[in-house]
Amino acid sequence: MTTYVPSVAYLGPEASFSHVAASRFFGKEGLVPHPTIPDCIEAVAKGKVAYAIVPLENALEGSVPLTIDYLFHGSDLFMTAEVKLPIEQHLLVHPQNAERVKEIDSIQSHPHALAQCHKYFQYHYRGVPLIQKTSTAEAARYVSEHPEENIAAVANQLAAKTYDLHVAEERIHDFHFNHTRFVVLSLRKEKFEKIGRSPEPKTTLMIRLPEDDESGKLHQILSVFAWRRLNLSKIESRPLKTGLGNYFFIVDVMEDEMNPMMQGAFEELAALDCTIQSFGTYYVYDYS
Repeated sequence: MTTYVPSVAYLGPEASFSHVAASRFFGKEGLVPHPTIPDCIEAVAKGKVAYAIVPLENALEGSVPLTIDYLFHGSDLFMTAEVKLPIEQHLLVHPQNAERVKEIDSIQSHPHALAQCHKYFQYHYRGVPLIQKTSTAEAARYVSEHPEENIAAVANQLAAKTYDLHVAEERIHDFHFNHTRFVVLSLRKEKFEKIGRSPEPKTTLMIRLPEDDESGKLHQILSVFAWRRLNLSKIESRPLKTGLGNYFFIVDVMEDEMNPMMQGAFEELAALDCTIQSFGTYYVYDYS
C-alpha cells in the first residue's frame, strides 16, 4: 500500500528557511522549490501543487508585505496551518575566501534577513553594499557558484552545509528572539490535526471598511469582537492600492470561525457595511 505524499511549493532553492519549515511540517518528500513567493502562491492557486508554505511574519521585521498583498489582491486561497520556526542568521563565505572575510565586497540575502542583521552590519561592515536576493538560500547558492567574487551570504546552517560554504560568523541577527510565522495555503478550507498543534484555533480575517469611512468606524469594528470576548492576537493595516489613505485590516482571532460568537461577529460587521474575507481556521505548530 502506497502512502499519499502531497506536493508542496516552497520558496527555494533548497535550504531556505521556507524549505526547513516545509520539511518540519510535511517531511522531506514532495517538496517543490519555486523562485518567488508569488510563484508559490500561484502554484497552489492553479492546482499544480496541493499546498504552498510561505513566510507571513517575522518577529523582528514584522509582516511580509508581498505575501499579504498577493493573498488579498490576487488569490482565493485558505490558510490551513501556521508553522512557527526559530530563525538564526549566519554570515557565509566561499571557503577559498575565508581569510578575506573582513574585506568582502558585498553581502547578499533576502531583504528581511538583511534587515534582521542591521546593527551587525553597522558595527562590522559599515558601507559594504547589501544586495537583495529572492531568498537566503539563493544568496548562499550564488556565493557558492562565484568563488572568484569576495562576497558573503546571510543564511542558515543548512544552507552552509548544502552549498559547502564557510560559516564566517554565527548568529549575526540583532536580537535572539527571532522567529518567523509561515502559513500553509490550500485551495480548500481544512484544518490539519497533526501532533503538536496549539490548543486553540486561529482564524485570519481581512476586513475592508465601507467607503464612507465615518468617524469611529474602526472602534466599532473592534467593539464587535470585544463585547463577544473574542481575543484578537493581531490587527494590522495594509494599503488597498486604490489611493493614499485607503486601507484594509488583517485580523487574527483566536477562535474557530464556526463558533456562534464568530458567526454573530460576521453578521454585525456586514451590518456595518464592512467587506469581510476569511482565510479559514487553522492551528499553530511551534518548532522552537
